[in-house]
Formats: sequence, C-alpha cells, structure tokens
Amino acid sequence: MTGRPKALAARGPSPAQLTPNSAHPQLAINGGAPVRTEPWPTYDKGAVFVTRSDEEAALRAVRSHLYFRYDCRPHLETECGQLEAELCEFFGCRHALAVSSGTAALALSIMAARIPAGSLVACPGFTFAATPSAIILAGCKPLLVEVDENLHLDLADLRRRWTPQIRAIVVVHMRGFAADMAQLAGFAAEHGVPLIEDAVPALGAELHGRKLGTFGLAGAFSTQSDKSLNCGEGGFLVTDDSAVFARAVVLSGAYEGRYLRHFPEGPPPLETDLDLPLYNFRMDEIRAALLRGELTRLKVRLGCFRRNYEYVAARLADLPGIAIRQPVASGAYLGEAFIFRATAADPNWFARALRAEGIDARNLGATDDTNIRVYWNWRFMFPGMEGKEVMDLLPSTTRYLGQAVDIPLSSTLSPADCDHLIAAVRKVAGSG
Repeated sequence: MTGRPKALAARGPSPAQLTPNSAHPQLAINGGAPVRTEPWPTYDKGAVFVTRSDEEAALRAVRSHLYFRYDCRPHLETECGQLEAELCEFFGCRHALAVSSGTAALALSIMAARIPAGSLVACPGFTFAATPSAIILAGCKPLLVEVDENLHLDLADLRRRWTPQIRAIVVVHMRGFAADMAQLAGFAAEHGVPLIEDAVPALGAELHGRKLGTFGLAGAFSTQSDKSLNCGEGGFLVTDDSAVFARAVVLSGAYEGRYLRHFPEGPPPLETDLDLPLYNFRMDEIRAALLRGELTRLKVRLGCFRRNYEYVAARLADLPGIAIRQPVASGAYLGEAFIFRATAADPNWFARALRAEGIDARNLGATDDTNIRVYWNWRFMFPGMEGKEVMDLLPSTTRYLGQAVDIPLSSTLSPADCDHLIAAVRKVAGSG
C-alpha cells in the first residue's frame, strides 16, 4: 500500500443504490449475480498497511548487518531497544519487551508472574488456540470459561467454576473487542490472583481511554501479519512491574548479563539470570525496524479500522434477523472484524451465502469447519473425548459460537468494499 489510505477517501455508492431486491434479486448461492467479484481484501491476499518507508526501514536493518538485538551497540541504539521505548510511549507503560510471537509474549507473562507449574489458569472458551497453548507452554493447565451472547468472558460462570487451584486469569480481547476489565480486575483482586491480558487480537484498541493490555499485570500482543502492527511474525509484552519484566527478559533469551541492558537506571529486582531457564523468544533487528516504521502510522490505521467498522455497523443496525456483537462500552473495540449472530437463518448457510456474494465470512461454530478459535476443535486439551461430549462442556459458548458469523475488516477496505459488504448482508438476510 502506498499513498493515502483508501478508507480515508470519499464514500462510494450508498447502500440504497445497491439494494439487493433491485440490483441482485437472486442469491449468488442459488445462481444469481454476486454483489462483488473481486477478492475480499485480507492480509493473506496482500491487503496490508505497509508503505515504501516501512520497507526502507527494514532494509536499513538488513544493510547494517547487525541482526541480533544484543550486539556491541548500547541498548537504545538497537532497533529492538528503540522499538521497545516507542511502545512504552504509545502504551504509557514502564516496560515493553519485543519477542518472537504473541504466544511467546503470553507464555512469558505467565512464567514471569511466577504462576506455579501445574496450576489452573482460567481463560475464555472463545479465543485462538494459542491462548491455551501459551498456558500449557508456561507449565500450567487451561480452565475454560463460558462467554456471553456478545462473546465476552462470562464473569458469572467464572465465579461458578472458581477453585483455589486457579492461580491466574487470562482475559482475551477476542476479535478486537474489549473485555469488561473493571469487573474482571476486581474479581482477580478479590481472589488474590494476577490478571493477564491476551491483547493479541486488539493492538491499539482502548477501553474508557486506556489502551487494552495495560489493565492487568502484563499484556501480550502479536505482530503477526493480520495484526495492527505487522512484521509477519513477532510480538511483545508490556507491564509496569519491573520484577515481572526482568524475569521475562531473562526467560526470553537475555543471557550472560544482557538483561541489565534493559535497566540503564540501575540493577533490576533480580539476583541472577542463571536462576531461570533460557528460551529463544527474542525478536530480531529486521522485524523491529519494520515495526518501528509502521508504529509511526498506527494511529492512522486504527482510524481506518474504526471508520470502516462504524460505517458498516450503523448501516446494518436495523436489519432484522441479525444481532450485531455489542461492546462492553462505547467504542471499546478495534474494528478489524464484524461479528453478528444470525438469528433468523441457519448461520452456516448465511456465511456460505455471503461467500458466494464475494464477502469472506465464516460461521465461527460450524461443525464442518476446523476453526481453531472455538474450543471443541482443541483436541490437544480433550484426549479421549469427541464431538458433542466436548461441546457440552460449555453449552452457552457452543450455542453463541454456533450462531456467530465473522467477517474480517481490513484497514485497507475502500468505501466501495464497505458498501458491498452492507449490500451482501442485506441481500442474504432479506432472502428469507
């Protein structure tokens, strides 16, 4: 992508000009003409928010021949060191650590919080499989909790399932929507356990003017290709707790005293880096340089997400037969996904009909789909259990995911793309 973002351009045809009953009377799934024929823009098709200046930033690091973050330079002269400082400024936090993935960031947060091996760690049943995987990687056991009709972690169910064996809570801002952090933080404090944020799907989103990822003991983020900052693979964690940060730095791979580079003001609250195991979770200089370039325009990209989401949601809010996912507070979402529950038609058929109209859509809980964002497909967690037996473990989550239709909203969507989405949803919803 170069030049002005498409999402900032003037709007194209209004939804009224794309009325399905007149322009597309027959559904494409039944042989009619589709609303659009161009591929729906997504990251895996190259629809990414990257400019020539970002490319030059990465080339700067390549040409330096210094790819290892702990080389001869002072910490704040490295790309990783500068990225971490810039992330601290963006999030308003004391510490940031660039690592190899969002999964690594989450696992490091749990390990650095000193959660005892074998402990239960609560997390929602609607999340990416990396969340329970990171909990397992940290030596703990995931305890799944129901989500409500808006796919937020259900605090009432967490209360029902509570046991002293739960030693931490991982809350997930899934598909960019903030969880209710005030209630969850209060509950965690009540039980004396740390609250850790899996903010991987919500980089840059806010709740009541505060960045997601800064409410808990630590927040984990990803910079994989479909995230707000994209370097293909990568991630980072943020925290205000210096002891947690110091342990995470050592665990991530800062050996032989290199962790001291992260504390120029004085030694951290850590006796030695030999007390902790060493994992290779470091970020390299090339990825850090690319992210630094993108970070300068992150606010613009976040604005594109928000603008497109609000435009689409406002024009479908009155549509019978769908229930649009609601945030816990006004504006408490990223806007990179549009999710609704199909309440008047089969959700799997609804998603297939949208795909036939040229809109990428997925029924999250489709039983013929191996979507790893739904818990019953995490076979590694349920040895010896099959199908309905697993789905019955979280009946509410199973029901709501079964109704949910998920449409990705790239920040590069044009006004015409957004109008096509609106027309397609109206066309499919009105077919019955």
